[in-house]
Formats: sequence, structure tokens, C-alpha cells
Amino acid sequence: MSADCLSADDRARSTHPARRRFLAGSALVLGAAATAQLPFADRADAVAAARSAAPARSHAPALPAGLFTLGVASGDPLPDAVVLWTRLAPDPLNGGGMPAVPVAVEWQVADDSRFRKLVCHGTAQAVPELAHSVHADATGLQPGRQYWYRFRCGGQISPVGRTRTAPHPLAVGRSLRIALASCQNWQQGFFTPYADMRAQDPDLVLFVGDYIYESKPVSSSVRVHEGTDEPYSLVDYRNRYAQYRTDPDLQAMHAHAPWVVTFDDHEVDNDYAGQVPQDPSKQSHDAFGRRITAAYQAYYEHMPVRATAVPDGPHIQMYRRFDYGRLIRLNVLDTRQFRSNQATTQSGAQDPKLTMLGAAQHRWLLDGLRRSPARWNVIASQIMMAETDLQLGTGKLWYYDAWDGYQAERNALMAQFQQVRNPLVLSGDRHFTMISDLKKDFAEPSSAVVGAEFVGTSISSGGDQDQAAFHRQWDPLKADNPHWKVVDAHRGYHLFDIGHESVGAQVRVVDTVLSHKATASTQARLQVRSDRPGVHLL
Repeated sequence: MSADCLSADDRARSTHPARRRFLAGSALVLGAAATAQLPFADRADAVAAARSAAPARSHAPALPAGLFTLGVASGDPLPDAVVLWTRLAPDPLNGGGMPAVPVAVEWQVADDSRFRKLVCHGTAQAVPELAHSVHADATGLQPGRQYWYRFRCGGQISPVGRTRTAPHPLAVGRSLRIALASCQNWQQGFFTPYADMRAQDPDLVLFVGDYIYESKPVSSSVRVHEGTDEPYSLVDYRNRYAQYRTDPDLQAMHAHAPWVVTFDDHEVDNDYAGQVPQDPSKQSHDAFGRRITAAYQAYYEHMPVRATAVPDGPHIQMYRRFDYGRLIRLNVLDTRQFRSNQATTQSGAQDPKLTMLGAAQHRWLLDGLRRSPARWNVIASQIMMAETDLQLGTGKLWYYDAWDGYQAERNALMAQFQQVRNPLVLSGDRHFTMISDLKKDFAEPSSAVVGAEFVGTSISSGGDQDQAAFHRQWDPLKADNPHWKVVDAHRGYHLFDIGHESVGAQVRVVDTVLSHKATASTQARLQVRSDRPGVHLL
């Protein structure tokens, strides 16, 4: 990738030979700057090395019309950089429709939506090995600033996207608006909550998993998955992601604000754990390894993430950390790739050898929490951390795919949370809203409250649920789960206004996902205060 964004000081620092060799090799494969979430100087080294390793082609082949059918996106914002994404796909549901050659794509960043004043621009190689996706790491930007961006290729111009950098690392005064989303099943509804999300104008979208669903096409669905089966190959997963990316509300929200993303299970296979599939009797270890490899590569190709997330076979680096000045430290977890296989019994769930995070990620999380300078320490967890006791009265019955299935590690984290400043967990997976106090010991109702958790509802998964039936099932369980504050089954998302003294939260819901249009409203308002752990209804 070539770019014109670095300052003279940055260019002078871009001479470290080891980093040049590493990024040169990456750029030959990626055709983009393989910049990591590193200190500013190291990241500048990475950009400069990749620039020299992957020069742009001067003669592009003849290209079909409709290169930018999948829109644009930005993500992983830093104080001086943001990832800009697009994928050239004139025939998105049939492998993309691009010639099997690298194509030069120009990207531009401006201070205004009409691009009268460019502040950064460059050229990236969109290569067939990565489905002609582009992950341009635009650096040299100013902290806490709003920018507009676009791509140009083959005489065609992409839609315009808007993005925002993170504040300066020492900034203390600014508030932040975050939208929490998860679980968007194409077959179970339209992605109408994104239209309201866009109107609410968040600074950042946090997506915590189930961006696609790997389920087979069902002809009676609201809209039908492409293909004839679950995805298994790389082409299969590419087509499934491309289908989801054609949703107009999803495209518009991606273009409106930067996203920070992580995956859960349905991006690969329902309820998989590490390299163990949901149905080991039907998927051999080697076959599932190939499936994971394909799924992770397609995930990278379609997400606005840095090249540090380029998969290495059936492995991908997704847990990472973002600081928003001194206000927020955002720790993004990976609760799928390193977990032990799920327990199936209560005693199994209490086995101290079971891990959700793996040893390295567990140490990384605790170290980041203990050393955090932030007012609020946010943990993005794909699956619910608070207890769900499904058994009425005496005894416990847990949902083993969530943190309840990994009791020892979860309880150790709860004990650590007592030493952490304002821990706030944002989760997904459940297809309904569940907002809870986090307790030091869920077995003891009088145990100390050590934090708060917001399990966001789904964008569309579950469709238009029968609310009366839902509450008949779940309301009787509240007595056994006194830490629950709100339980609701409408579709939508959560909206947070994070300030120095408190976090204001809204449960935003829509009346339907079965049509293209929906009416949105606030189902509940809550607050988390910095001087008092837990969630408070307003």
C-alpha cells in the first residue's frame, strides 16, 4: 500500500529492519499495510515498510461495473489512525465476480463530505487471495476528529463513509456514545434496528458476535440464505458474508460510524469450542479445522480490522484493547477460540481446569484491567457473564455455553473485579435483553456487587417474538436470579452515553423485523454510577 499521511518525524522513524522485514512479507500477501495496534512510532514503521513492499499497479485490468456493491466501513479507531474497508464484488453472491488479478484501489480521507480538503490518501492492492478486500490503515490523523472517506477504482467511486478517531490518550473530558449490537440472522428478519441506530448517531458501534449465521437456507423464511447448505468452504463463507453485507440498513450503519467487532459461534459453527464442532460425530477434526480456516479468513475479509487479524490457518488474533483517552478502556475478548469444550453437567461446569479465555488471554485481560488509567473498564464479552439459573426453586441449572459453564474462571474474574475501577461488561448471544448486577459470588445473594452487565438483544435473531410467552417462561425465574434488573425479548440494540460520573443506558427496540420499516422506541432507561457498583433503573 502506498499512502501520503505520515509526518516527517514518522517517516524518519520508519527504519527498523526487523519490522520492515516482517511487514514486507505480510504486504506481499495482503496488498495492504499490516499495521498492528502498537505505539504510534511502531505503527508508523509498519505503514512505511508495507508501503515500500507493495507498490501499486500502474495499469489496472478492465473491470466490471458495480465494484462497490458491499459498501464501505471503518473500524478499530485509534487516536491517529482508523481502518478503512471495502471489497470489490460486482457479483457478490457468486464469488465476487472479479478477475483473478490484483487491482489497485485508491482511498481518500477528507475533512468534509465533499472532499474539498484531503487530509490523507493512498493506494492499496485488492488481491484475489483475500477476495479483493481492502483494509487501508489511514494513519497520521488527528485525535478525536470526524473524517469522511471513500474509495476509487476503475473509474468508479464508492459510497462515502464517515468515521471518527479515538481521543488523545491523555484526554479526560469527552463523553462517548456507544451502540451495542449482536446476532443478526438474515432468515429471521430485516436489520431494521440499524436505521434507528443511525438516527441516534453513536460515536462507535460495538458488535459482539453472530454477524452471519451458518444455517441452511429455509424457503419459508422472511428472506432466504443463499446457497443450498451450511457454508463449509471459503467460497461458501464469502457468499454468505456478501449476502449479509447487501442489507441496506447494515450498509448505512457501517458507513456512518466506526465499528469494533468480534465473533461468536455462528460465524463458524453453532456452539463450537476451540477446534471442537457442535457435532464431532459428523465433522472430523481435520474437516472442522479446514472449516474454521475458511470461516476465519472470510471473517477477516469482510470486517474493518487491522492486518494483525489476518488468520494463520485455523487461528486468528481477535482479542485486543482500545483506550478512549482516560475515559474508557475497551477490552475486546475472544470467548470461542481458546475455550475448553463445554461442560454438560453441573459438576462439569465447576471443574477448575475449564477455561473460557485460555491462559494467555486471561493474563492479558487481568493485566489490562489492573494497569488501566481509565474511569470505566469495559469488557466486550460475546456471551453472558452473569449467572442464569434456569431451575425454579432449590438447586441450579445453568446455560453451559455461556460463562456459567466455566464457573471457576468466571468466579475468579468476579473476585478480581472488586479491585478494578468501574467494570462494565457488554455482551450478546442470548437474543434478548438481560441486564444484571455482577456479584462476587452468585451462590450467595447477599454477596457484594462488583460490576454491571448489559446483555444486548438481537438485531433480528428470533424474529418478532411472542412477548407474553417469553415472560411466562422467564418472569418466574427472577426470584432465583435476583441480580437481574431487566429481561425483555424485543429486537433492537443498546445505546450507552458514557461520561465521567455515570453511564446512561437505553434499551432501544423496534416493533417488527418482519418488514423493511419499523417503529423504534426506548424500552428501558438505566444508569451505572461511578460511585456505586451495579445497575440502577431510571
